[in-house]
Formats: sequence, structure tokens, C-alpha cells
Amino acid sequence: MPLLHRLTRTDTTPLPFTLDGIPREGRAGDTLLTAILTQAEALRRNEFSGAPRAGFCQMGACQDCWVELESGERLRACTTPLVAGMRIVTKTGGSL
Repeated sequence: MPLLHRLTRTDTTPLPFTLDGIPREGRAGDTLLTAILTQAEALRRNEFSGAPRAGFCQMGACQDCWVELESGERLRACTTPLVAGMRIVTKTGGSL
């Protein structure tokens, strides 16, 4: 079940993206954090403990919301806008 549920902005342009190989849909103006958490119960798993993570500071100051693109590029989910066609990878050995 998704961690977040969209209450507003349902009339904005849908943006397709891929999350861990599964086609998903966000909205124009979403950050990666918003797009991911409206589709999944966690942003990623902690690389040390395996605990679910959902971002911490929400403003790009901490290191809690890093995700990767399939290309290997690392992005901060809380400050990076969703772009149509992004191929986001959050699973790096554990599962959400």
C-alpha cells in the first residue's frame, strides 16, 4: 500500500515513469519523493539496517532520500522534479 495518498492536484498532467522496473504514473510538479511515495510504502531501504526509509528533512540537507536512475546517476528524491520517462531504481538487494 502506498505511504502517501494524493488529495489535490489530480488535474495536472500525468507523467509516466518506471519504478524498479514497474510502469507507474506521477503528476507534473511532483518531486521524485512524492511520485514514489504515492506508489510505494517506502522510498528505499537503509543500506545498513534494511529498515524502510521515506526521506527525513524533505529539503535536500540530509542524505536520507537518495535514489538512483537505471543509468547509475544518484538523485535526491526530495528536491528532484519528476520527468516523464525516468527509470528509477530503489531496490539494491532488499525489497520494499
